[in-house]
Amino acid sequence: MQAPTNSQYDVLIMGGGFAGNVQARPLLRKIPGIRIAMVEPRSDEEIASIHKIGESTVEIAANFLARELGLVDYLIEHHPPKCGLNFHWPKKAGQTKTVEDYHSVWSVRFPKIGAFQLHRGKLERDLMEMNRADGVHTIQGLVKDFDIVEGEADHRIEVEVDGEVREVSATHLVDAASRKFLTGRKTKNMLVGPKNLFGLDTGAAWVRVSGVDRKIFRDGMDPMRSSTSNYYCTNHWFGHGHWLWMIPICRDSMSLSIGIVCHNEVLPGKTVASQEKFLAFLKANHEVLYDLVKSGNVEDFVYWTRPSHRCHQMFSKDNWYAIGDAAYFGDAFYSLGTSTIALAVESVTEIIRAKRAGDADAEEKRAAYDGFNSWYGGTVVHLYRDHHKHLGHAGAMSWRIYFEYMWWFGAWVPMYLGKWHLDPEYCRGLLRHCERHFFKDFYDDLTRVVDEGRNIGWMDSYRADQLAFGYYPPQEHGEYLEDTIYEPQKLNIYHSVSRTYLYSAVFWMKFQWKAFGVLGVLRPKTLYHLVRLLKQAAWVGLGSLRHRLKMGGEDSSTSFRQVQDEMADYAYKPSLQPWLGEDGMPLPGLNGVEAGMATPANTVGVGAVSSDVLAGGAPPTAPVSSSAP
Repeated sequence: MQAPTNSQYDVLIMGGGFAGNVQARPLLRKIPGIRIAMVEPRSDEEIASIHKIGESTVEIAANFLARELGLVDYLIEHHPPKCGLNFHWPKKAGQTKTVEDYHSVWSVRFPKIGAFQLHRGKLERDLMEMNRADGVHTIQGLVKDFDIVEGEADHRIEVEVDGEVREVSATHLVDAASRKFLTGRKTKNMLVGPKNLFGLDTGAAWVRVSGVDRKIFRDGMDPMRSSTSNYYCTNHWFGHGHWLWMIPICRDSMSLSIGIVCHNEVLPGKTVASQEKFLAFLKANHEVLYDLVKSGNVEDFVYWTRPSHRCHQMFSKDNWYAIGDAAYFGDAFYSLGTSTIALAVESVTEIIRAKRAGDADAEEKRAAYDGFNSWYGGTVVHLYRDHHKHLGHAGAMSWRIYFEYMWWFGAWVPMYLGKWHLDPEYCRGLLRHCERHFFKDFYDDLTRVVDEGRNIGWMDSYRADQLAFGYYPPQEHGEYLEDTIYEPQKLNIYHSVSRTYLYSAVFWMKFQWKAFGVLGVLRPKTLYHLVRLLKQAAWVGLGSLRHRLKMGGEDSSTSFRQVQDEMADYAYKPSLQPWLGEDGMPLPGLNGVEAGMATPANTVGVGAVSSDVLAGGAPPTAPVSSSAP
């Protein structure tokens, strides 16, 4: 590979995995002439074979890859579709031979916003090749050390290439080196351990298996349950103190990623820390997954001890940035990792663009984006608070998933699609109205349900008859995709968030009634949150009104209104441009010969119409080749 040919760059990205490559691509497209270097020690072949957590995308990451990075055709052609998320709990311990032995929440249709299952090695190798072709200077080397320089001066980075250490410099330094924590260690930026992670203490193990027999899971026939593929969903399997994923990552080789996140308080990681132990665990507790693994060929096994962490700061005023796993990681549940990277990458891109352009609000954006992304990292980790107490309880966990879906689809997805995470005022408002305390109170009540053996029934996230007014969590609060398309800040996020608060109030009261009866409904904490949620719904609703007034009373996109304006004077005039001469042959320049197209002998386009016909004359008798029937 290449050694450094320049000594100074505008941006140097440390790490050529997913985060580093998806950071380079928008920088190239949004900042003409920018000079980017990427330092990565692995060869292309090593990148293609690497096995990581994070093969599944959800709405934000999928939209980021497809639309922002222009990869939609590539993804369709090279990576399986994702048809939603399914969730499974054993009906009886020790009886897990088939999926029918589980209580399940099934995705009922194809998602409205398409997503994909990723073969990470293939994706990262291909992205590296695309970026290289677009002008990113890739350096196959190892970052040995670097100096972070205050202010706007260039950072100095020592890179080892073929045993020789060379120095390069860059105005902006992006840490995308994952769990090496390059900026984290340099700036003492990392927060690790359960006390810094809301009690989260997990391990993770997984295998990749090729050539599986998917009929062991489902045979594809499901006429009474779903109109989409069960197999190409991300399937989650639950038990006491753990959950497992099952993700198809390659159609050609019928490859699956099957892995576990175990909570050390309940299921110590050392008990699944080898391939033999992990498979024995599957055989005893999730036999259907064991049979899937045994039906194919195990390609690898990986175990991580305590993968979770987060950081104090992500985007420094001194022009260094931590993204991806270099910044934070909570849990693979809900497949949020690539979505959090999307938010960070777009923030970094806008900060660098604004600084290079000399925008007056560049530092305001940097501070707002850093505050939001760092806070969001903590919020993502908090999402798994007390997971070990709830995972195996089908009733409690189904309620929890339903509630967390409400906020994902009601607040976070429209926020991203409308680019509100790039509006500094909105970023600051999110921090002021953090809802972690409400989520904690809900989680505490779920723990009480589990501890006291209460039966609160079942909540199915995809059904429209579980809460009120035909609502279900993936439902959009308004037709924002159809109305606003993707124009920044056009989507009325306030309407969506206001409705989410309103339905959260309804959910809260239904949960209290189901879990604790009249006493639960009337207790002060319940009433406090009810009043507060309703007040928030009303307050944010005023923001919705303000947004409508700002938009002139409508949310429709500028491009759609332009089409409407263009159609105002439209009058259809039936006509065709001539393409044949009087001799019935194509006019010069229209026969394709100039483009190197051969004209078959003894053939004439049957039904070809001369220019006389266009003028109203009678059509000639069309000559027919001697080979015509």
